[in-house]
Amino acid sequence: MIEVAPVTLELNGVRLEPLAAAHADGLRGAARDGELWKLRITSVPEPDQVERYIAAALDMPGRVAFAVIDIASGAVMGTTSYHDIVPAIDRIEIGWTWYAKSRQRSHVNTSCKLMLLAHAFDTLGCMLVGLRTDNFNFASQAAIERLGAKRDGVLRHHAQRRDGTVRDTVMYSIAHGEWPEIKAQLHDKLKQD
Repeated sequence: MIEVAPVTLELNGVRLEPLAAAHADGLRGAARDGELWKLRITSVPEPDQVERYIAAALDMPGRVAFAVIDIASGAVMGTTSYHDIVPAIDRIEIGWTWYAKSRQRSHVNTSCKLMLLAHAFDTLGCMLVGLRTDNFNFASQAAIERLGAKRDGVLRHHAQRRDGTVRDTVMYSIAHGEWPEIKAQLHDKLKQD
């Protein structure tokens, strides 16, 4: 049975550290980079809502939230989380992920996912890692598919968006047996970036 606790992970110039109130200014700057809160298909907070966003992340049962830090500059680039942790079946999800616009489609997402997946499978002993996204977030779906995750299906009328509309949720997963090949592919991708 997995036990998930806050941890700090580093790879390829990126550090994941437990999200804290001290990250508020940096997270606010990351959200402003691209005005990401204006995208109705994401969970990015408005700049004046960052403290509330962090508090909610820290208070949510079954969620371990991280700040994504550029090691060289110390800048907060975004956030990601483990969530929907089911210890009895060794299952975890990775989500609530967003990065400053200037960091998207860079080595940052691959580095973060490699760290989180490696920790989940190799350290925690997970048997399955899930990922999910809005049915209209095509960029996120493509990024998840580039990781090598399998599309499991769509949960229709699943969650409310910030604008009050209800989204369908696209579900993906990576099984323990798939991890060695996906790990090799992600390391290879980082060498090319």
